[in-house]
Amino acid sequence: MPSLNRLIFIAAGIGVLIGWLLGFLPQEAGLREGVLYGSTLVGAVFIGLLKMILIPLVFTSIVVGVASLQAHHQVHRVWITTLLYFTLTSALAMLLALVVANVFKPGAGMSLMMFADAMASFEARQMTMPEFFQHFLSGLFKNPFEAFANGDILSVLMFAIFIGIALVAGGQRYQTVLQLMQELLDMLLRIIGWIMWLAPLGIMALLIRLVAEQDVALLVSMLGFIVLIFGTTVFHGAVVLPGILYAVTRKSPLWFLRGSREALITAFATSSSSAALPITLRCAQENLGVKRRIAGFVLPLGATVNMDGTALYEAAAALFVANLIGVELTLVQQLVVFMTAMIASSGAPGIPSAGMVTMVMVLQAVGLPAEAIAILLPIDRLLDTVRTAVNVEGDLVGSLVVQQLADDGAEYQGA
Repeated sequence: MPSLNRLIFIAAGIGVLIGWLLGFLPQEAGLREGVLYGSTLVGAVFIGLLKMILIPLVFTSIVVGVASLQAHHQVHRVWITTLLYFTLTSALAMLLALVVANVFKPGAGMSLMMFADAMASFEARQMTMPEFFQHFLSGLFKNPFEAFANGDILSVLMFAIFIGIALVAGGQRYQTVLQLMQELLDMLLRIIGWIMWLAPLGIMALLIRLVAEQDVALLVSMLGFIVLIFGTTVFHGAVVLPGILYAVTRKSPLWFLRGSREALITAFATSSSSAALPITLRCAQENLGVKRRIAGFVLPLGATVNMDGTALYEAAAALFVANLIGVELTLVQQLVVFMTAMIASSGAPGIPSAGMVTMVMVLQAVGLPAEAIAILLPIDRLLDTVRTAVNVEGDLVGSLVVQQLADDGAEYQGA
């Protein structure tokens, strides 16, 4: 029997093929409607299972990870190394996007009139930088029960960090609680193993719907920008991140791809770093050999704040909109785009409708019309696939880099 990894890869290819074939059928065709309905049901079950496990998994993995790091006095080294890595890779992604956008000038020569109706009927949710920071900070500290109920990952993550530190500070007094958290994490990882056997069907169903429902005419009109974003994002994922991995750890990119393929395909199909997190943690620990204390800290944090693909997309999209309306951004304005996209992509998970709000912020920062986001919305779901896969890849590479640079090799129970 083929391995689960191979089954997921095959299912993804079949999903894309079936979705492409459905595109040739009329919208009202019974076969098309039946297949899409079935794929919606299967995809919803798969995503629902991942969401069901997500919040308890984030909480327990962060608690156990922080407690383990604190116990070995590693937390400062791991924390600093993680943040430096996140900042470096996001900066490289945006620099790449700005260079490529300046060279190829996507949107130059296109008529803005073809998007006039979309822009007129779309009302962008606008937010100033002070309002953004207010929302972001208020989202960090909430009633933990409210955060658990609403699936607010950033708030759960912050609460888990405090619990992890308190467990170490309390020493033997809280040893029973720590042991409970470790056993709960083991149990959740076992459940993830069960969910993984539905992954091939779930991923196939999600990709069928994604490919079948694309507006071909719109994709053709935006083909240049789509190809540029895909190409730039794939270059970052295939060259920049593996280059950093090899430079620091001497691990082969092919070895990394084999070990992370399940997580990357799931991220591509779901377009959600958070939804893919259970599988990302599993791949990091079981396939890539990342210790639990490192993976349990770096990956949930990365799924929340490390968004290389998103930062790259927002920087390139800002220049695309500028070219479309005939505005040439100066070097200073592009630096503003650089800084705003970095802040916005990192803080995105703390805000409802995060993608739209943060993209509007980047446009507003250099005086571009916020309504222009309506141009990007129809193709956003398609572009979100590859940038989410790169977001997850960046987190996995980060866990290996942090382990190499900040881990002292000491063993810890359950690590």
